[in-house]
Amino acid sequence: MVRACWAFLILVALSAMAGAAEVTYPPGSRIGIVPPPGLNLSQTFPGFEDREKNVSILLTALPPGAYAEFEKANRAEDLRREGIVVETQEMLTLPSGKAFLVIAHDADAGASKVGRTWLLAGSSPALTALVTARVPEAARDAYPDAAIRASLVSLMVRQEVPVDEQLALLPFKVKELAGFRIGPIFPGRAIVLTDVPGQGEKMASSIVVTLLPGTADETEGRDELARNIFSSIPNLKEVRITELQQLRLSGGQAHELMATAKEADNGADVSVVQWLLFGSSASLHLVGVAPTAAWTQAYPRFRSVRDGIEPK
Repeated sequence: MVRACWAFLILVALSAMAGAAEVTYPPGSRIGIVPPPGLNLSQTFPGFEDREKNVSILLTALPPGAYAEFEKANRAEDLRREGIVVETQEMLTLPSGKAFLVIAHDADAGASKVGRTWLLAGSSPALTALVTARVPEAARDAYPDAAIRASLVSLMVRQEVPVDEQLALLPFKVKELAGFRIGPIFPGRAIVLTDVPGQGEKMASSIVVTLLPGTADETEGRDELARNIFSSIPNLKEVRITELQQLRLSGGQAHELMATAKEADNGADVSVVQWLLFGSSASLHLVGVAPTAAWTQAYPRFRSVRDGIEPK
């Protein structure tokens, strides 16, 4: 009896120690794990890696319905086609929901090849988390099976990514949101800021900020460049350009295009502004769209967002 109590207390202590390890989330990711000692955040993909030993853990977010598809699939057969042999399959229950863990190895594994592959698919109401770990034979002493398994089953899905963390993924600073909420972010490229549609409105005001490679060196060609870029904006019809002008903003060259149009999906009357802010190697492209009835309120907010954009 005493021995059993001591065993129980030791297990509780070990569980508390394991729980104290901090879950780490790659920047912009809602999926996190406690990485094994020796693995650091990757600078090239959402996950963790030890480049010297060629060990990696990749975290991928998929739609919520993907988990059911994974459950139906013949995982062993799918992996066999990729030259991977399944060793074990295990069903789990994690804090985020149901999960399954597959452990496999490369059919032709050698010292320089992937010796063992771990696949964990975890369900949650918001997404399906797919965690893939690869450990070469030569690194298995440094990264034993127990350490990899413990890391994968530490999977957590956070409710949201903090705003500051989302904004840090952009190649420019957004210092003024002007009351807009953050919509989709495309890391390294673009952000969408938007309102919630008001009562009786078919659409909400929104502004998209995108970094475009290249610039317009010749002032004479900027009107044509602005028109060409504007023509690629989706979901507009019956477009009428009302103003084209070149500006200086924050000491740099810029271009403004104003237009009226209809929203292609619902026919709502909209007003549009496009700004191109020219840089030495890239340009910022800003497009603000608002219901025409709300334009007077939206346009100053679009300008505030524009004037709060700074290079990194």
